[in-house]
Amino acid sequence: MRQITNTILMVRPVAFRMNEQTAVNNYYQQEIDSLKPNTIQSKAQEEFDAYVEKLRGIGVNVIVIQDTEEPDTPDSIFPNNWVSFHQTGNVALYPMFAENRRLERREDVFEILEEHGFYIKDVIDYTSAEEEDVFLEGTGSMTLDRVHRKAYCALSPRADESLFIEFCEDFEYTPVVFTAYQTVEGQRKEIYHTNVMMCLAETFAVICLECIDDKKEREAVKKHLKEDGKEIITITEAQVEKFAGNMLQVKGNDNQAYLVMSASAYGSLTDSQIKTIENHCNILYSDIETIETCGGGSARCMMAEVFLPKK
Repeated sequence: MRQITNTILMVRPVAFRMNEQTAVNNYYQQEIDSLKPNTIQSKAQEEFDAYVEKLRGIGVNVIVIQDTEEPDTPDSIFPNNWVSFHQTGNVALYPMFAENRRLERREDVFEILEEHGFYIKDVIDYTSAEEEDVFLEGTGSMTLDRVHRKAYCALSPRADESLFIEFCEDFEYTPVVFTAYQTVEGQRKEIYHTNVMMCLAETFAVICLECIDDKKEREAVKKHLKEDGKEIITITEAQVEKFAGNMLQVKGNDNQAYLVMSASAYGSLTDSQIKTIENHCNILYSDIETIETCGGGSARCMMAEVFLPKK
């Protein structure tokens, strides 16, 4: 099993904006009142294109899917929430909290991947859970250690424990469950996605341990990471707000590993954190400020990893 891949699927937006349906529990989203909607959309496209160019520049195979005008999908730029692609050839489809995000699921994506020579064996579909208001938003809700077969999940309105356990049984992962919080107007509120406060790389993990209020849960997470030989790089809640937890390690030219993040995440890191990361791999960052501000998601959310076998 591999932890990182060279192939990434990304969706180029056509109607990007702040999604009112997700803002109810994504406290990172903000309106940009000074910008008109079409300006926000064009800035998001510029940021997207520059980001893809940087990834391709280091040798990452980026498959870009064009979004469509209809249906209205303001968050289509974050495909890792509705789908995941696994080395077994299996694909998982996930139930989404926001109704307009459910429209992002597109079967033609599978056809495009098959045209690129990938083999899809089976689609495991969890989306019927939406009828019970039960959600699990893909590799946003879960951070996967594909080598040691562990899945980490911070429970929230978008990450249901029983459905997470079901996923772990289906895909043969050991579940590591906890709750992560952020301070919003003086109150501790659940962080909406695990991948905002935790990133798992081949030999290290970037994680905000101070988000895990329960001491037992915090120690359990640390224990799992340590026993799998991961160096723990801790970040603060202030750095989480700059999306320093929302990173993804990818494979570039000559099998070189890169930790990919946004410019705001990189700017929030200390010299010592950067040095520790660079002891393990290279760093690549890109400015996606409009996408982060309106979308409340960052570099990792924009990349759906493709681990499917080739035909």
